[in-house]
Amino acid sequence: MENSQQQSRRTFLSQTGKLTTACAVLGLSGGVAQAATPDNSAPCAAPASPMTLTDRHYLLSDVLLEEGFEYDGDTVIGTRTARYTLEIKDGNIAALHPAGATPPAALPRYSAGGQLLLPGTRDMHIHLDKTFYGGPWQAPRPRQGKTIMDMIALEQTLIPKLLPTSQQRAEGLIALLQSKGSTVARSHCNIDPVSGLKSLEHLQRALENQRAGFNCEIVAFPQHGLLHSKVDALMREAMQMGVQYVGGLDPTNVDGAMEKSLDAMFQIALDSGKGVDIHLHETSPAGVAAIDYMIATVEKSPALRGKVTISHAFALSTLDEGRVADTAERLAAQQITIASTVPIGSLMMPLPQLSEKGVFVMTGTDSVIDHWSPFGSGDMLEKANLYAQLYRGSDEFHLSRSLAIATGNVLPLNDKGQRVWPQAGDDAGFMLVDASCSAEAVARISPRRATFHQGRLVYGSVTRA
Repeated sequence: MENSQQQSRRTFLSQTGKLTTACAVLGLSGGVAQAATPDNSAPCAAPASPMTLTDRHYLLSDVLLEEGFEYDGDTVIGTRTARYTLEIKDGNIAALHPAGATPPAALPRYSAGGQLLLPGTRDMHIHLDKTFYGGPWQAPRPRQGKTIMDMIALEQTLIPKLLPTSQQRAEGLIALLQSKGSTVARSHCNIDPVSGLKSLEHLQRALENQRAGFNCEIVAFPQHGLLHSKVDALMREAMQMGVQYVGGLDPTNVDGAMEKSLDAMFQIALDSGKGVDIHLHETSPAGVAAIDYMIATVEKSPALRGKVTISHAFALSTLDEGRVADTAERLAAQQITIASTVPIGSLMMPLPQLSEKGVFVMTGTDSVIDHWSPFGSGDMLEKANLYAQLYRGSDEFHLSRSLAIATGNVLPLNDKGQRVWPQAGDDAGFMLVDASCSAEAVARISPRRATFHQGRLVYGSVTRA
């Protein structure tokens, strides 16, 4: 019955996401089925400036924390919560004071107003360097009949037009992510013959300007093909500029030489001591072959173990159950991460099966209002909502578990209902949400009222108590 309900939900979502799926097959999807609430801001709306809260040591009172599950027999039917005062010092949670306790009186004190405290979310696949966000509305060109090579050709004409404002727009996107609860991200950045290293330079300046409230890894992304656009030397220069990951793109469909393309990508990573994060959109047998080849490469190169991410990995959706299990075990053994935008439509990514086998699965926006897709909102809570609809079901327990894909597997309660976050000593990165529990926050995509990064308020407001 549960499986049939999931398939019914998926069928419904696919009818609302035909265009998104078409984009996803080409590796272009950042869209989701949005569950609108009155408080959801339009993707183009600029987030309001936060209030000033820069105290190094302070109290945040009237914070709602999850305490445990409520049961009817063995079934989780609710979540217990209680009010606390958090003591925050030098970017960490120094102590949790229960209601009625007497925290240090001399410290500055702010009130969360009974808002629910949840872990900060993480946007682990986004393109901060190229976007229409912050400018006038502009829909993508029609995609029917277009190949990825057609889109690359279009991008070659658009990138020079985007470059003059790319730093400012990247900073606008960072503010958008903060307003959705994310202060940790991984951004892919074009390395191509058109922009050279300018997109990277602009992105690095934007990140430096926002360093106090936002942490972001950068992937050098050969959007026009590593071999096809002959950017090996540029990629190596990018590694010397502080980039953390070597990117890649569809080694068969774009570069036309799967093994040669992947070998070149891995060699840059090995030579520079960096990680790998490749866009792999191919759903043909070539996509499966590429995944197998990458796993085998890591198996033979211990220096790559734990440093490889396969983004999208749509070919996994074509495997039968047994092959998924075998592949997942190999991925987990080599600590290869999967970054998925949780696509809707005909692709049924085996994300729960991967997680059950120990594969670390994370999510991200991908495109935010650009020439690839107009649907990205920058909201990882929205991704958790979509994950719950597609895979986990609508009950309290599974809704609460679905939050994990958005937070890097950090959850307030473990599967037994014991509070494991926050604890004294944890990083003070979190969001205040207008919800009674994490299950409601996921189901309703509840409004974020404030976002904190290392104890610093970077979005929203709290009340001076």
